[in-house]
Amino acid sequence: MSLRLLFVNRYLRHFVRPALARIADPDRARRHLERSAGLLPKIPRGIRFSDDYVAGPAGNIPVEWVSASVADRRRIIIYLHGGAYLMGSPKSHRSITCYLAKHTGFRVMVPDYRLAPEAPAPAAVEDALSVYTHLLKQGYLPEEIAFAGESAGGGLCFALLLLALQKGFPAPGCIVAFSPWVDLTHSGDSTVANADCDCMLPAERIAEVAAFYIGEGRAADPLISPLLGDFTAPPPALITASKTEILRDDAIRLAHKLRDAGGEVQLHLTENTPHAVEFFAPILPEARASLNRASAFIKANLNFAEH
Repeated sequence: MSLRLLFVNRYLRHFVRPALARIADPDRARRHLERSAGLLPKIPRGIRFSDDYVAGPAGNIPVEWVSASVADRRRIIIYLHGGAYLMGSPKSHRSITCYLAKHTGFRVMVPDYRLAPEAPAPAAVEDALSVYTHLLKQGYLPEEIAFAGESAGGGLCFALLLLALQKGFPAPGCIVAFSPWVDLTHSGDSTVANADCDCMLPAERIAEVAAFYIGEGRAADPLISPLLGDFTAPPPALITASKTEILRDDAIRLAHKLRDAGGEVQLHLTENTPHAVEFFAPILPEARASLNRASAFIKANLNFAEH
């Protein structure tokens, strides 16, 4: 464990986790995340941003494009940010999207999808599908597109896959999920077993937070809990999680399910890292190592057509 990781874990345990345990109002939670993201070092050189929008089921969906100075125009990463479906934005997750853009050489498309509780399920996955189908209609091939996301965004990647296949659209070239939240019924053992050792997520709040997104739906709905869905010939996937986080078993069980469905899966469980460690890429070597692995995985799979 690096000294920086030791410091970050202590900071999260003593300041961030207690804050997440007591903040009940979604608007306050959103402001807290945006402020926290603002404390990270500035964006690296050579990264460009542009604003766009995609027509969605409830109006236009704002989209941020992130690219390095010289970007491949054909290959695209759709990045679905985390934040428990309640918070987060393209700007709050630039620590991840900038790194992916720089180290893959591909453009990253980050939709500002609708958030709960104002827009509960299935709003987020419907918006994500609108973004994906927009690219397909623009002439991009599915094998030129990767889905990626962390936490709720990681779960949303797999809900998007299920919905796309249900609607008759093809699967993407690959999926990358960091600490994915794929079971909102919270049936995994780690929800309880790691409640004390998770330095970031307060286990006692997880059901309450999930309820905002579930709304009047069912937690067991596969578009809410994609772990409970049926996958057919899923695309290659890379899944990461920390051995000490409460969502560890979401990642492990998802990897097993995808393999049982015939998918190729790389599962990486890291030691002593916080939930979605990739968020801390500007300051943690462990986060950069994970994003390096993810970048290599995406490049290998989206370049398959050239081999």
